[in-house]
Formats: sequence, structure tokens, C-alpha cells
Amino acid sequence: MKFVQRFAYYLVGLVIGCFFVALVYSGKDTRCNYFPNARVLNDIRNKPFEYSERASKVLAESWIDTTDIKNCLEFGDVDFDKSDTEFGKNVKLYVIEGKTANNVEIILTVKNEEGKATLENIIKK
Repeated sequence: MKFVQRFAYYLVGLVIGCFFVALVYSGKDTRCNYFPNARVLNDIRNKPFEYSERASKVLAESWIDTTDIKNCLEFGDVDFDKSDTEFGKNVKLYVIEGKTANNVEIILTVKNEEGKATLENIIKK
């Protein structure tokens, strides 16, 4: 068998294999959250999200809005040293640092329970 024929068989097998791999992974909502920061933020985003009274008062001010909160929960950094993440507790308190659209640094305090996440406080840095 000539090299050209072997190469043609290889390409046909490669195309069929790529088709099946694309078919298998196209219907799934897969995420690669390997690091703790990404896991915590993904867990908070996927739960029903509520705002406390104190956070609602801060959101009523003009310097921040809910899109800034959503961006902070997407691209922010979790400060595990300041967070209360004791193993075995049902409610964990996370401190998330991020920026608004106007580059104002903010600190969010989020209470993460089993069924919901609650934004407790918003602090301008």
C-alpha cells in the first residue's frame, strides 16, 4: 500500500472520529472548573440569588448596579483567608473582590447555603 493510500485512510478515520467526538460533547453543558475560585463562583451563580436589605440599599445608590454584581461573580476573586468556609457547615460566607464597570473596586460578602445564595453586603474599597 502506498503512502498516499495510507494517508487517505488515516484522514477518513480522523474525520469520522472527530464527528463522533463532536456529536457526544455538543449536547452537554460541560465546564472545566478545576480551581477552588472557579468552583465557588460557579456554585454561587448556579443557585437562586437573593439580596439582603443592606445590599439592596447599596444597590439603590447610583455607583453600582446588578450587572456589576453579575460580572464580579463571573470574574471576581474569592478571598479564602477572609471567608468563613469551615468544613461541615451548612452556611458558608465568602468574600469576593472585583470591580465595577467604572473600575471601582468592590468587596462582596455572599452567604452560600445549600439551596440559595444571598448577597449580604457590598463595600466600596
